[in-house]
Amino acid sequence: MTISKATIEDIPELVPLINSAYRGEDSKKGWTTEADLLAGEMRTDISMLKELISLPNATILKIINEENMIMGSVYLDQQERGLYLGMLTVSPPLQAGGIGKQLMSASENFARANNCSNIFMNVISVRQELIAWYEKLGYTNTGEKKPFPDDNRFGVPVQPLEFVILEKQIL
Repeated sequence: MTISKATIEDIPELVPLINSAYRGEDSKKGWTTEADLLAGEMRTDISMLKELISLPNATILKIINEENMIMGSVYLDQQERGLYLGMLTVSPPLQAGGIGKQLMSASENFARANNCSNIFMNVISVRQELIAWYEKLGYTNTGEKKPFPDDNRFGVPVQPLEFVILEKQIL
């Protein structure tokens, strides 16, 4: 398996992968699904991913197998606070096989290489098993909370949702 920076050309393969991990019936094959929390089949689309990958301080890392198929990805954005990590994705049938940990390790290496002293992320507060997984990797809940967006670009909440902010010191 190889981890490298994704390009615009990867977006047509990344969009269905990301959506399959977060929404719809396919996402329920993995343990990271949000399908029971958010209505809608889409977590992202081509235009949203093009917008994200085009941001000046943003990077999407991808992990590919021997056949050059993308098995997972993670969105990273260098911000004033540190390195923002979002949209960690692993193909649902491959989850719990170490790919997510490899992407997290690559993200931490990316942070160090770019002099980011910490990584932070937003996690939906009711996703306790996901929060526990990040905590095993050394991330801590800062106690900060953020409202879930109400523009429905990321799906329509089926219950009240909010984010907690997790953070890990890197340098």
